[in-house]
Amino acid sequence: MRNIDILCVGEVLIDFIGHQNNVLINETRDYHRYLGGSPANVAMNCKRLGLNSTMVATVGNDGFGEYVFKRLDEIGIDTKHIKKLDNKATSVIFVSKSNGTPDFIPYRDADCAISEEQITVEMLAATKIYHTTCFALSKKPAQTTILNKAAEAFKSGCKLSIDLNYAKELWSNREEALEVIKTYCKYNPLIKISDDDMFRFFEKELSHEEIFSFFHNLGVETVCLTLGSKGVKLSQKGKEIIELPAIKIEKVMDTTGAGDAFWSGFLFAYIKEKPIEECLQVALKLAALKLQNVGRLPDNINILSKLL
Repeated sequence: MRNIDILCVGEVLIDFIGHQNNVLINETRDYHRYLGGSPANVAMNCKRLGLNSTMVATVGNDGFGEYVFKRLDEIGIDTKHIKKLDNKATSVIFVSKSNGTPDFIPYRDADCAISEEQITVEMLAATKIYHTTCFALSKKPAQTTILNKAAEAFKSGCKLSIDLNYAKELWSNREEALEVIKTYCKYNPLIKISDDDMFRFFEKELSHEEIFSFFHNLGVETVCLTLGSKGVKLSQKGKEIIELPAIKIEKVMDTTGAGDAFWSGFLFAYIKEKPIEECLQVALKLAALKLQNVGRLPDNINILSKLL
């Protein structure tokens, strides 16, 4: 029986988000601490939506690591597959507060030390969706672990998912990133990308059709392209592209985590076996809610789950 709705594998870290709005890091005077990391955000959002989510990650045996465990325990996330390391520090990222794509500086240590024994055959057999990120795949040994376990997950009947949140600062070179992404795409994951991610990855402007074709040619059936305030496009191989507008909001408080909120809503509705357009509608609602809040989503997001 597949009783783990979503297995999130990758970075859990500390985000220090700037207080000053729409300034770069070199102009930011002070920061507030939040629990971060894209897979951790998705795991927490999905748990609060009522799904059974499990997190696989590594942190340092330090104060920030304790904070990670405390926050995840409060939400009820299964933390027994998160490893504490004595010889590494919990990873930290400084992020500017922005209405657009935020500026960030990563200080990485423990997050990339995920090992294969943290993900068992039994876990994969019990999992519906195996989810990770481009960030998590950017550094070994986590990269090797995630790819090997993705192959096992695919063979065991899991649906795979990835947020291709590419940033060149995290990778040795773009060629390595391309090979890793191609390898993961062999397992036909649900893909979430943003137009910003794609501009950074391809290092040039491509049409949306060219982006969709690139991933479909790698064997991916479903590609979701988020376009910020312009909404979202989703392409399923061989079908008409679905396009929906963003939900209009009066004031954007913070964009950090909006993509994670979007994808949490999408995966939640997907697991509930909703039509793909409805998955997008739920995703857009959750993203709009996040844009109006700094840090985590508000506690009442479970209201959305009751509407399905």
